[in-house]
Amino acid sequence: MDFMTGLKRTNYCGEVVDEYIGKEVTVCGWVAKQRDLGALIFIDLRDRTGIVQLAFDDTTDKKIFEKAFTARSEYVLMAKGVVRERSSKNKDIPTGNVEIFVNDLRVLGKSETPPFEIIEDCQTSELTRLKYRYLDLRRPDLQRNILLRHKITKITRDYFDENGFIEIETPMLIRSTPEGARDFLVPSRLHKGDFYALPQSPQLYKQLSMVAGFDRYMQIARCFRDEDLRADRQPEFTQIDLEMSFVEMEDVLAIGEGYMKRVFKEAIGVDIETPIPRLTYKDAMERFGSDKPDTRFAMELNNLTDIVKDCGFGVFESAVNGGGSVRGITAKDAVKVLSRKEIDKLTEMAKGIGAKGLAWVRLTDDGVSSSFGKFISDEKMNEILSVADAQTGDVILIIGDTNNAHVMSILGALRLEVAKKLNIIPKDKFNLLWITEFPFFDYDEELGQFVAMHHPFTAPMDECLEYLETDKARVRAKAYDLVLNGVELSSGSIRITNPELQGRIFDLLGLSDEEAHAKFGYLLDAFKFGPPPHGGMGIGLDRLCMQLLGCETLRDVLAFPKIKDATEPMTSCPAEVDNEQLLELGIKVDLPKEE
Repeated sequence: MDFMTGLKRTNYCGEVVDEYIGKEVTVCGWVAKQRDLGALIFIDLRDRTGIVQLAFDDTTDKKIFEKAFTARSEYVLMAKGVVRERSSKNKDIPTGNVEIFVNDLRVLGKSETPPFEIIEDCQTSELTRLKYRYLDLRRPDLQRNILLRHKITKITRDYFDENGFIEIETPMLIRSTPEGARDFLVPSRLHKGDFYALPQSPQLYKQLSMVAGFDRYMQIARCFRDEDLRADRQPEFTQIDLEMSFVEMEDVLAIGEGYMKRVFKEAIGVDIETPIPRLTYKDAMERFGSDKPDTRFAMELNNLTDIVKDCGFGVFESAVNGGGSVRGITAKDAVKVLSRKEIDKLTEMAKGIGAKGLAWVRLTDDGVSSSFGKFISDEKMNEILSVADAQTGDVILIIGDTNNAHVMSILGALRLEVAKKLNIIPKDKFNLLWITEFPFFDYDEELGQFVAMHHPFTAPMDECLEYLETDKARVRAKAYDLVLNGVELSSGSIRITNPELQGRIFDLLGLSDEEAHAKFGYLLDAFKFGPPPHGGMGIGLDRLCMQLLGCETLRDVLAFPKIKDATEPMTSCPAEVDNEQLLELGIKVDLPKEE
């Protein structure tokens, strides 16, 4: 292989355009394609900026021509030459009008035949590509994703710096405070038997930064949660974390909106309208069946409870009499797509997420057909059709249950599934939405008691304080989420800084003074020394990138992601460690024997 001696790169491949015609340039990159036409050889050289064509002919130095002849896919080359106009132009790439007529060629690295072709939209299995992720990342589409992610992080730092935020790094090895998801634990060698935890968020440290007087904090923070993976979830993720002192909710939302407007415009050239629309949690659930609704399409929930409470159909009546509700969604022009067979599939889906069944009405040219029509009068059916705004060609899907929350959430899931089947979700639309006034408490049916919906430092709304001990279901929180196209991008709240109120909340959550101090004593102690009113939020950088790029999975915006079982195929991580390492940590692995 050749050395780089005497040559330095002057340009990236994608920079070599018409204005360089007649100039000498030196480029470096990987062979995307080599075309041998006998007396002519062309090489498409690729780097992270794009592709440029290298040209060799019978006037090229013989040794250089031989090197070009032997170059294969993914060889690393350095080429110097004069830029000239191409005889056969390629309108699909920015450099398609020019080529480099090479007068010096260095082979800097050879490559075996790669296990898959390095092209856009590669159809090789994802598992294979993740095993060779360093090759997968050479693909132009993935490189564009990673480069846009870099651009977004730069925009982020610029925006928050311009708005007076101080970037503060918080510890990665912290005290375990198991709230919500499971912690990743790290054993201590110096303090055998004790463990650090990797942070699920910098929550307590950023609040302490407010006590310290930094006023406005931000951090692009790595966070860790030991939980099951989904398309939009990884065990380690990046959060744009911020906290502000001397603010109310409106101040935090204004900063968040300004950031979104800036990042959309500078990253992808999209102007979003502000102020961003808002819905209370209650309204979001009643209209869309979700606290992170996709508002790019309609199909809102209809409340049929009053109509069917005495309709004669036992399923509906028992749901209403049991304190629940009956609600439906209307799929417009759906009879051809939602056949009886497809409705059976939706019924199984609904049962899989807690429904006892799925009632339906189909309005065809032949009239009304329904799973429950024979049990109710024509008058009642017409009332249902009227409230559901159903016309010929439409399909109504109805859920009834004594648990009102289940009714709405199941319909919310069905709403999304039906929209996908009907292909009515716009791909090029960005609908941002604030969800506010979340319930402070969430009723846990397994435990038979109310638990905190958010972390225990979230402040209740002032008008709800009187209900804390008497009617927990009525208590709403100064909490807010930012949703983009049905994906939660951000979550935040105004924090409790009043020690008396914090004590009431701990007591209501079943935490004794001793337990509260054992878990959060350092924060509670800090709050004795003049804590300012403060609040903040965390914005998921990975999810933001995924949404801006229109990717289906977070893995497409992460350089080295984990897969569904939380492993990394490339490095075979996690893996066993030597017994000597375990002994140093005072750890013995005692796994059950496989039968």
